[in-house]
Amino acid sequence: MATIQWFPGHMAKALRQIREQMPLVDILFELVDARVPYSSQNPEVALAAGEKPKLLVMTKTDLADQKRLNEWIKYFEQHNQPVLALDSRQNNVAKVVTAKSKEILKDKLAEEKAKGMKKRPIRAMCVGVPNVGKSTLLNHLVKKNVAATGNRPGVTTGQQWLRSSAELELLDTPGVLWHKFATPKQGIMLALTGAIKDSLYAKDDVALFALDYLRQHQPEVLKQRYHLTDADLDESVTNPDLLLTITAKMGFRDDYDRASERLIFDLRKGKLGPITLEVPADLNEDGLNE
Repeated sequence: MATIQWFPGHMAKALRQIREQMPLVDILFELVDARVPYSSQNPEVALAAGEKPKLLVMTKTDLADQKRLNEWIKYFEQHNQPVLALDSRQNNVAKVVTAKSKEILKDKLAEEKAKGMKKRPIRAMCVGVPNVGKSTLLNHLVKKNVAATGNRPGVTTGQQWLRSSAELELLDTPGVLWHKFATPKQGIMLALTGAIKDSLYAKDDVALFALDYLRQHQPEVLKQRYHLTDADLDESVTNPDLLLTITAKMGFRDDYDRASERLIFDLRKGKLGPITLEVPADLNEDGLNE
């Protein structure tokens, strides 16, 4: 399996700023992609947060497999990790996030009230990997377009404070990765879901990983999307040969790379059905998804 890595200088700087700003906030909102809810958690952010309360916010739930998503919600709750699965396009996002934050911080807020401290907004820091949907969520939380959005990594480039309401203030941060992924599979899944700049990896490696997943879990969707036959998907056919067949069916002749790119984008846009690429059962005893 290919090894993919991306940790440019601006991410190192952003991580440093996250560490510096952490004492200023009451709670951390870590946004994770519901298609890779475990592998899109940043271990460097966890280290920076220490004992700081954290709310895990699953984004892009409309693109995720609901059954697998429910398995992850159960897993996180069993590990005492507060979690919300959000469709950031819903109208009540700000209300739900604020209520969950107040629940997590209820002891701290009660203590401040008992001390006669003036009521103030909860201060939250929003972090996540590139292209996780953070800016889209923030724009719903503050109910206007204050954060740039785009379907590519690296759209948000600096930190900014935003006010959601009298009860919640948010520190936005750029999307950050970390210097070394735990496993090659983690890098490939992050590339497939759009967290890594597309020019930095071999498209066919990532497309072959996607094909392997789709053959196992959603063969009918694969057949319909690319007009494949049962013979095309026979277990004797290798993934590279199947990709060549799909390339030809797309009318790309032998342009393997172009077909790989199309397949990756089809998956990201939900054209290959709802997808969650990992389940809790994939984790080994060291907590790694290999």
